[in-house]
Amino acid sequence: MAAVVEATDQRWRPRKHLWAAVALLIVGGLGVNAIAEWRDTHGVLINSSESLPNWMFVIHKTHVPTRGDYVFFLAPTNPLVVRHFGPEPHLFGKIVYGMPGETVEHRGSAVIVAGRMVGRMKPLTRTGEPLAPGPTGTIPRDCYYVGTPHKDGFDSRYAAIGFACVRNIAGTGFPVL
Repeated sequence: MAAVVEATDQRWRPRKHLWAAVALLIVGGLGVNAIAEWRDTHGVLINSSESLPNWMFVIHKTHVPTRGDYVFFLAPTNPLVVRHFGPEPHLFGKIVYGMPGETVEHRGSAVIVAGRMVGRMKPLTRTGEPLAPGPTGTIPRDCYYVGTPHKDGFDSRYAAIGFACVRNIAGTGFPVL
């Protein structure tokens, strides 16, 4: 009787390996698809600026920004931005302080968004170049007032950056490190 069981076990052993290989291919295929989907909707950004406290972010490319989110957008190309960051477009990372339809006003150097002070403007860059005040009034549809708590943050406080609008937003993010 032992010989019969032994022969039967050996006969089924190759099929077990075949099913294991098929299962491994299916799971591997699902894993590759999941990675490809994640890559299409996410990214990783290394922050080299002092204006945000973290240096690594995972970006979600399809999330609609809400107040308090980190948002990553292409900086406008104007002479001041080009002088400080070069001619190639750069992603800026900031925090959403103002939502579409809210009001931005300046009271002296203070910037008020939706009734809350979100920062102070400086008249000059660290290198002594003049900084024009950013936009005031109602934040347009599909645009956001963005800033940082850093005193030297280059953000919506200044005309050279202005509002971050959907057409230039790469995504929202959360800090990893």
